[in-house]
Amino acid sequence: MGNIPEIFESYPAVYAVGKNYIITVPVKSRCYMWAKVGDKMYYDESNGTLRKLRLVHKVTVPMDELNEAKEYTLYFRNYSSDKDEPVVSEYTSSFRPVDPAKEKINVYHLADVHSSHVEAVSAAGYFESIGEDMDFLILNGDIFNDGNELWWFTMHHKVAGQITRGEIPVVHARGNHDTRGEYAEYFADYMPAENGNSYYTFRLGSIWGLCMDAGEDKPDDHEEYNYANIFDRFRENETKWLESVALAEKPEYLDEGIKYRIVVCHAPFTRKHKPPFDIDEERFAYWCKLLRENVKPHVMMNGHYHTFYVSLPGDEYDAFGQPCPSLVGGKAERIEGTKHYTGSAFTICGNKLQIRYTDEAREVKGKAE
Repeated sequence: MGNIPEIFESYPAVYAVGKNYIITVPVKSRCYMWAKVGDKMYYDESNGTLRKLRLVHKVTVPMDELNEAKEYTLYFRNYSSDKDEPVVSEYTSSFRPVDPAKEKINVYHLADVHSSHVEAVSAAGYFESIGEDMDFLILNGDIFNDGNELWWFTMHHKVAGQITRGEIPVVHARGNHDTRGEYAEYFADYMPAENGNSYYTFRLGSIWGLCMDAGEDKPDDHEEYNYANIFDRFRENETKWLESVALAEKPEYLDEGIKYRIVVCHAPFTRKHKPPFDIDEERFAYWCKLLRENVKPHVMMNGHYHTFYVSLPGDEYDAFGQPCPSLVGGKAERIEGTKHYTGSAFTICGNKLQIRYTDEAREVKGKAE
């Protein structure tokens, strides 16, 4: 694969959302963009008008079609008010979906990166450093501090693009810091979402997943939020969605070929907290019940605590009836003024899950199974 076009801020990122991929490209200047998968065209458009004002382009394509084609071509042309014939440029990328027959699946997990994005990108190169392929990437919230600048969205996609080069899938879950700032209301316009929602299911090979969003970590009327939050209502709506998934007459998590069921959520909603972080406990207990009795996930991947641990059902962190092990892993820190980051390399193989915590030097700092 060659260099990316000059107008691209980074390589594309291909997010798995529902039954689709969302091909996302941050750009440096206004342009129109669309994609070709197989012999079909898909557009970044709004009710028949190609978008040009948004400096992050999102093109939604059917997952099955890109899995089969294993490549996509992005077409773009600069915006101009001139009436001359437009000049269209293109960029083609290979794409490697998760093989449903693959026994060993490598996943890298980033959470709570905040401002250590250079170090996080380096840490995520762990599998490449040992001569193995990464099958998909998880960005599990708080990749940056807040949404006070529009570039916040662009940087999310730059991190994903630098790691994956647009060639493998990405799963993105919103963190509580991602709900903050002047531009947080534009989340669904710039970030992966389904029907405007930051929670959804996904299917990658033999893995079926729930991407969940616990919202903010304090009550809506907390002074830090300037009386602008309605996350209690947000989680109420998310609960209805979770019921529709967990209690469906023909649940998609029981589809043929699914071997593993995972939950990705920034905050481990199975833990109990002291005030003011003791929010929505009854609802979180109900989430655990729905998952435990119906979905029966194999593992939850979490962040939020800037540390590393594995919590099993019945452990000290299990306050509401964990449906499965909770794996917390992601930490940014400064040591003598220097930024560092440690993330989690997961390998799923058969009925075993191996975890290696790796830093920006791609060195293993700890392990768990």
